Amino acid sequence: VAATTLHLQAQDTQHPVPILPFLILSAVMVSLGAYPISKRLTRRLEQLKQGVEALGNGKLDTRLPVRGCDEVAVLATSFNQSAERIQGLLQAQRQLLANASHELRSPLARMQMGLAMLAEQYELEQSKPVQAIRQDMQELNQLVEEILLASRLDTLEIPLASQRVDLAGLLAEECARLNLDCEAQALQTTGDAHLLRRLIRNLLENAKRHGGAPIEAKLSAPDPQHLLLTVSDRGQGIPTEALARVFEPFYRPSGHGEAQGGWGLGLSLVKQIATRHGGTVQCINRADGGTVFQLTLPRLAA
Repeated sequence: VAATTLHLQAQDTQHPVPILPFLILSAVMVSLGAYPISKRLTRRLEQLKQGVEALGNGKLDTRLPVRGCDEVAVLATSFNQSAERIQGLLQAQRQLLANASHELRSPLARMQMGLAMLAEQYELEQSKPVQAIRQDMQELNQLVEEILLASRLDTLEIPLASQRVDLAGLLAEECARLNLDCEAQALQTTGDAHLLRRLIRNLLENAKRHGGAPIEAKLSAPDPQHLLLTVSDRGQGIPTEALARVFEPFYRPSGHGEAQGGWGLGLSLVKQIATRHGGTVQCINRADGGTVFQLTLPRLAA
């Protein structure tokens, strides 16, 4: 028996079990079996990531397909419910602003008509109090119009007009209206001509109200795909920490009092219009004093 045991041990020593190849083969088989599962899970997580990014970019109607009953499906369901609530809240807020602004128009019109009748009856057309009230009413009318426009631009579901727009012509007309000089190449873009005119007008009026002469407007093409509109002035400039906030609604930098006017929705509308047309806008301080607003829009080939 002892001899037999020694013989078997010798055979085991001479012919060991191939453990390493067995482990490698097992790992390969497990990997091949797990790959479809991990690929499917990765694809679902990628869809969830894209949905979050789309919602963050303002596409409030983004929803995710719910498949299965695992943790990813529960997460997709929670995302859809949250997106639904966010969309409902924002739509309610926009509707409230639009309705309130619309309802303000009627009493404002009655007030303007009543003021005109009283001023004519008592021959106060040129008096300073009447002129001041008219100016306040005009600013209030403009604010109501800007709120309605901002509400429309903020609703991505409402499409904008898409037509060929001669941006050089719009710039020349608005500069002539404000008695400003401009330098413009014959460049065109695609979009809503009314909104693009409003964008240019807001930039020029902002420079004239808050900047200092000379005010320079220039339209050029930095590359074949884009056009660049710059509006620069020689005013006191804007504090560095406020440059990123000048496009926020109703933001007024430190040192700019209410008596100077403006700083309402004008620049905020500029950014909204630029964004809806696939462009960007930024404000920078000039090294030798003043500010420059730079607007970039897609260029339409001639």
